Formats: sequence, structure tokens, C-alpha cells
Amino acid sequence: MKQLSILIPTYNDLCAELAAKLQQQASEAGIGYEIIVADDGSTSLDVITANRAINQLPHCRVEECGVNSGRAAIRNFLAKQAKYEWLLFIDSDMVVKRQDFIRRYAAEDSDVAVVDGGVEIGETVKGNLRSLYEKTAERKHTAQQRQKTPYQHIHTANLLVRRDIMLRHPFDERFRHYGYEDVFFGKQLHENHIPILHIDNPLSFEKFEPNDQFIGKTEEGLQTLHHFRHELQNYSNLLSITQKLRRITPLIRLWHRLNHRWERHLLTSPHPKLPLFNLYRLGYFLSLK
Repeated sequence: MKQLSILIPTYNDLCAELAAKLQQQASEAGIGYEIIVADDGSTSLDVITANRAINQLPHCRVEECGVNSGRAAIRNFLAKQAKYEWLLFIDSDMVVKRQDFIRRYAAEDSDVAVVDGGVEIGETVKGNLRSLYEKTAERKHTAQQRQKTPYQHIHTANLLVRRDIMLRHPFDERFRHYGYEDVFFGKQLHENHIPILHIDNPLSFEKFEPNDQFIGKTEEGLQTLHHFRHELQNYSNLLSITQKLRRITPLIRLWHRLNHRWERHLLTSPHPKLPLFNLYRLGYFLSLK
């Protein structure tokens, strides 16, 4: 690979440091590159102003979209803006830890059109539910594990895609809210027989929101999953679990109706428990109409 468009969608997130690190690595790798940050209608003037520093970096620019278009549409916008054959999508809250991160992709000589580099999780933060959840799940997300069911483990946080594939099979723009646009993209790739390669070239996830915000994002993601539940069958672990538990679904709904306030209170406290979180997610999802 000799040319790479690095694409970073962002919303109210400082990412000048991320862009600078990627720019340095791309320059040192000796490849043709560009870095495009697309601000998807951020509401924080401080964030917008700070991210404008990216425009001063060589081969880098910020596109300020003004209006929030959604998680799928902003990535499609970036793909159309890109000029190189290979697109590297990176979430704006990721951290580059490996000094050879860009070189690893640049050296990738596989003829596979989609490559997922993976994500590693930073140090566990005591009392933080997101940190506990992600760290516990990390062992299931090694490259070897992901490759066993490659289409169910696509994540836009760190994803390399050939531009022509991306333009032919864009993200579905019905996914405006949090969650599952990447899962549906994996389904599209599967249905069109486009192979995926999972490799060990992770970015680090270290920014863990407070527990109440994480519960809110979780609920939003579950609403997205519920809306697209028929189309995402066989691509979501939670949907598979609910199928297996359908005989006791009424009991789970009853439990959630009686206990959801108590559960939510504990989960947003300084002492959240992961088993309770999993029970809350299941009850919340099965109670949606």
C-alpha cells in the first residue's frame, strides 16, 4: 500500500492529538496520505475551535458539517471526500499506542479488501462500568477470535477498507443513532461475499464515560438493535440469547418492570456489577415495543 486516506468522524470530541500522531506516523512510513476529520455538527465551540488546529498539519484538514447527519452518513461523506484507494476509518476517541501502527497497515499485502485491526482496552478504572465491561470482553476480541466469525466482529473504530468497496457498499444511513451501523455493514459484506481479514494492529480505547452516560448510550444502542432486529438476526449475540430465552421472556419482562429503577440506581453508583448490567440490558431490550 502506497496511498492512504485516514478518516476520522467526530462529534464533540477533541482529536487534534490523535490526528497529529497519525500524521507523524504516516509521514515516517513514507506513503502518500491524507487525514480528513469530519465534524458531524458538534455543539461545543471549544471542541470545534481546538480541532481546527488539525488544518495546520501537513496533508490534514477538518470538514465542519454544521448539522449532525448520523454515524453512518458521516462515514459515507468521508469516503466520498477521500482521494486514495485505501480508507482507514478511526474513531475520534481512540489512542495510538503502537509506534508501527500505520506501518503495519502500509505493509499489509493481502488482497483482502477489508481489514479490521482491532481495539485494546486501557487500564480498568475503579467504579467505572464501561471500563469494567470493555476490559472483561477484551479477551473475546483478539484477532484469532474475531476471525472465527469475521462478519460479526466489524468495528469502525479501526477499519481499513478499499475505497471502491466502500462506495459500492456504503453504511446504511438509516442508522442515525448510537450503535450497530458497523454490524449491519458486516452483514452487507457477508451477503456480497467480500472477505474480511482480522489482524492484530489495535488502537487503544481509554476514554470511559461516567456510568449514567454509559447506561444512556447502552439504552440508545438497544433501541437501535430492537428497531433493526429482524435484519440483524444471526449478527448479534444479544438477539441470539433472546431467542434461546424466549420461553421465559415474560418472566424477564416482569423482573425488569419491577426492578429496573433499582437496577439502574446500582449501575450508576460507584459500585456497579457486571452481571447486573447484563441482566439490565436483557430486560430493557425485551421490554421494548
